[in-house]
Amino acid sequence: MGMATAKYVMKRVLMMLAGYLVAVLVGLVAVAAIYAALSSLPNAPAYFDIMGVSPIAVLVVPPLGMFVYFLTIVVTGLQTLIFALIAEFFSLRNALMHMVFGAAAAAGGFFLIWPVPSEDMDPERWADIGIIAAAGLVAGLIYWLIAGREAGFRRPFSQF
Repeated sequence: MGMATAKYVMKRVLMMLAGYLVAVLVGLVAVAAIYAALSSLPNAPAYFDIMGVSPIAVLVVPPLGMFVYFLTIVVTGLQTLIFALIAEFFSLRNALMHMVFGAAAAAGGFFLIWPVPSEDMDPERWADIGIIAAAGLVAGLIYWLIAGREAGFRRPFSQF
């Protein structure tokens, strides 16, 4: 591997990392925004109000915000790395695919924190999964905007 190729791969790795860190932040904002919007609907579960207000607490108490951000990185990092490497090795640049990867990574992280009980799940739990996956769609789009549009460890011929 030549020096130019090594430099290009390092640039891609840094873009992947930057894209992921920003996507996690935007994904967390999306979770709060979705809960806040849903809490205004009639017959919304009461805890939707709490989930909509909790981001204010996270902003007022920075250590809490850093904990939530770090926890999200811990529970979504491995699956996101796998998805990002697949996208890079196969030069997958489709926005929708990155959004689906984001939703899957977010839902996977949610299941790590709150595993599926053996008995029937209540409807609110399904709502939570949907909300987390929707935020993952948003995070996947942000990742695509930063790093996914140019995915591929191999440089296009025009750059040699």
